[in-house]
Amino acid sequence: MDFPLEYQKLCQIDTRKLLFLMGVIASVVLIFQFLSIPYGNVLLSLFPSGMVPSIGKTSHSAEESSQDSYMIGNISSTNISISNNSSGSSVVMKNANGYDLGTNTKHPNGGNGKKGSPNYTSEQDGDVTPENKFSPQKVINIDKNFRSGNTIKSYNGSISEKDREPELGSPSEQVPLDNDQREHSTLAKDRAASADAGIIPLAPALPPVASSTSFSFPNEMDSNSSTSVVAVNSSEFSVGEQATNMLSKDTKPEMVGSGPPTSNSSSTVTNNSIEKGSLELPQTPITSISEMNTLLLKSRASSHSTIRRWSSVRDQEILSAKSQIENAPILDKDRELYAPLFWNISMFKRSYELMEQTLKVYTYREGARPVFHQPETKGIYASEGWFMKQMEGNRQFSVKDPRKAHLFYMPFSTRRLEQFLYVPNSHSSKNLVEYLKNYLDVISSKYPFWNRTGGADHFLVACHDWAPHETVRHMSRCIRALCNADVNEGFVIGKDTSLPETNVRRATNPLRDLGGKPPSKRQILAFFAGGMHGYLRPILLQYWENKDPDMKISSHMGRGTKSRANYVQHMKNSKYCICAKGFEVNSPRVVEAIFYECVPVIISDNFVPPFFEVLNWEAFAVFIPEKDIPNLKNILLSIPEEKYKKLQMRVRRVQRHFLWNPKPVKYDIFHMILHSIWYNRVFQVSPR
Repeated sequence: MDFPLEYQKLCQIDTRKLLFLMGVIASVVLIFQFLSIPYGNVLLSLFPSGMVPSIGKTSHSAEESSQDSYMIGNISSTNISISNNSSGSSVVMKNANGYDLGTNTKHPNGGNGKKGSPNYTSEQDGDVTPENKFSPQKVINIDKNFRSGNTIKSYNGSISEKDREPELGSPSEQVPLDNDQREHSTLAKDRAASADAGIIPLAPALPPVASSTSFSFPNEMDSNSSTSVVAVNSSEFSVGEQATNMLSKDTKPEMVGSGPPTSNSSSTVTNNSIEKGSLELPQTPITSISEMNTLLLKSRASSHSTIRRWSSVRDQEILSAKSQIENAPILDKDRELYAPLFWNISMFKRSYELMEQTLKVYTYREGARPVFHQPETKGIYASEGWFMKQMEGNRQFSVKDPRKAHLFYMPFSTRRLEQFLYVPNSHSSKNLVEYLKNYLDVISSKYPFWNRTGGADHFLVACHDWAPHETVRHMSRCIRALCNADVNEGFVIGKDTSLPETNVRRATNPLRDLGGKPPSKRQILAFFAGGMHGYLRPILLQYWENKDPDMKISSHMGRGTKSRANYVQHMKNSKYCICAKGFEVNSPRVVEAIFYECVPVIISDNFVPPFFEVLNWEAFAVFIPEKDIPNLKNILLSIPEEKYKKLQMRVRRVQRHFLWNPKPVKYDIFHMILHSIWYNRVFQVSPR
């Protein structure tokens, strides 16, 4: 049938409008998807076999694209401007509110010469000489078979020991290599030979992670997702109100001071003590030492964190220990311990005795070297290495039958993880997180123990700065012994424990140079030397560098063996040693001060000091809020001489708890770390 000409024209017009409208809708959908979905998922359905065209490149698969695009999803929340000059490039970051984070912004995913990043060249926090030596193309081939225990032989191009700059004011010495160091040196030579030969290792052979469990650093963390490998009802596993507050917020760890408050009682810094026009402190919530103690007591009172899927004989043994600790006989004095150092010496003494009598630890054998079972025992990350070495060689606490264990140790090194798996210049920890996730998949599928408690009876010991961010997603229910113990970055008081950061310069003789001058011969009021990491140290130097003869505050003391000796002598000759935070809250200077019998002055808001569960740090250290740096000398001078002598005497008394011995001895740092883990576990368990 022929329709009238006018009707045909009308239909053509309507058809054009309809097609135009459909085109507009399709364009809007495509634009929306491109802007809101990091990996352009909408395009996958438009191309066969998931092939996506890429500008300037040949088509590649969606799987390849996702591996190369770790941080795309974060671009919208952070404004980054890069300026180039003759000395290199600087990155200025601003958050969503336009707050300028400066060029010293800490970045948990590497870069900017940050401690722990591939560009970091010092043996101690505080001293950086960035060197852009590495190609972002160098990636390593990860051994997927954790059961084999084979060594990972490829390397990502991190700085070898010989390339590292010595610590400013505390440079490294030329010493004979121990077995671990020889092995590390051999690996470094293999890596160098591969690089010279033009060999580029393969990309990490990691299985894809489902979108519901993917982990993006740092802004795409799904705070509502389950943190355990096996799906667990969140109502069954609670670590108290504090942990709920911690894990329910996006900490955005790449932004200085942007973490969430720990408790409602925390106050916000007003910075009234910092002069206008000077460097400024970030406006972040602060949790004082007294507030931390309140959180600790609160966590003890509400010990209902781990309702097990099924009970075991070991749970009953822990509950029995808990009852005995809570009803410990009262001690005023002790022949072995000095009571004023402890919150409650009676409870600590009984808990330690029960640990010696009861505790059994199973160490997983799974995991490929060098990330697993191959610790580094020298440098500022030595704590995790020394603990691993002494735990795996221990006969008193170790057990071969996991059914007899109260705790399960996952023996990986976050330092090795960064050394061997981090992709240079990627600014992403995604593959590191996935590597640990794959490890958990293995042990949770092979053994029933992780699934029984959701990992609450498992623990890790990690000193690298990135450890909190690498473990927060899949290991947050574990007991995490962390050097970077920051209450604003997910550290849970009463569950996690603060790990002492120890700078071991001689792995064969960790106690070398121990001690210092008596109080009457210490001529320097306060001492600090270190690199300008983070926002705080430039403020410290702005007020005190070369301003007062009693205050020996500087950014460095030169280089070489003589300078290191000078650094040590300054600590031995100072009444107070300034322990100012760098990029992170922790610093090896805290333990160094104790090592050299100098009273630590900790300037690091929100830092949970080591062994906080049992040690009363205010009995032997001084805590000064960051905002009070301009009044530093007046505060120290206001401490009466008799009180200073008491503080210094207590530093000498507490020293034994912070020493690495070639073979562990009672109450030393190895036993104190293990005790803190045991102590927190005891107070997590409650009757069903």
